[in-house]
Amino acid sequence: MGVRVSIIIPCYNQGVFLLEALESLKKCDNSLFEIVIVNDGSTDGKTVEILNALRDKGYNIIFQENKGLAAARNVGVQNSSGEFILPLDADNLIRPDYICKAIKIMDADKNVGVVYADAQFFGIKSGAWKPGPFNMQKLMVANYIDACALIRRSILEQVGKYDTGMKYMGWEDWDLWLRISFANYSFHYLDEILWDYRVAPNSMAKEVYNNYEKPNFLENYIAAKYPDKIGREHIVEFVVTRFKANPLLFFGKLVIRSYFPNYYKKLLRGNKIRNGL
Repeated sequence: MGVRVSIIIPCYNQGVFLLEALESLKKCDNSLFEIVIVNDGSTDGKTVEILNALRDKGYNIIFQENKGLAAARNVGVQNSSGEFILPLDADNLIRPDYICKAIKIMDADKNVGVVYADAQFFGIKSGAWKPGPFNMQKLMVANYIDACALIRRSILEQVGKYDTGMKYMGWEDWDLWLRISFANYSFHYLDEILWDYRVAPNSMAKEVYNNYEKPNFLENYIAAKYPDKIGREHIVEFVVTRFKANPLLFFGKLVIRSYFPNYYKKLLRGNKIRNGL
């Protein structure tokens, strides 16, 4: 049997974190996976030194000029051979059971295109990240599934790899999830913490959300790419219509639903309140 999983790790100036990621993989069953590291044009001297040392130790490292996360992941996929792909950011960690449990799900159902799981935050944030079961409507509103998920290679090749048009902006994983779901493949959620997500002060995600220009560009990009499926303006129109009809009732329901969810469910069961805002 060939390699089951190809773990693709793009690295841009995160050499120290990369060493932690690789340490976490040493606790996993190494008979199941290969590691492909893509140096996406790192300019940090320490990172380049670490990458050269890792290459000397036998790690498969691809050096390229800086092309962005989407292109780096694509290059990693192209230079790998696993039946499944597991993207891993250089600053995150994998727990020992993630790979084998995800493979088991994939082997049991050939229609499953993606297996994802809960994560534990660390760094400047703590607590668990529990994305919850898959829902296409929820995914079309916004991404809630991280890139650190097992992907069936055959499906990835069918729907196309990461969109390099999103280059330095981010959200390329959301675009991929949408294409896989629109192709009618299923997502399987493992409701347990199987990996660790580092939250750093200068993370890419933080940069995207702190700059309105980027999320505005990305939302318009996605909407234009899937005009027959994505229409956030309909959500806004729906909420505004409900709000204008009765602002006090709108806010009252919002407060009850946000802070007293059990009472809200009780009102719903008794038909004392209308579902939704």
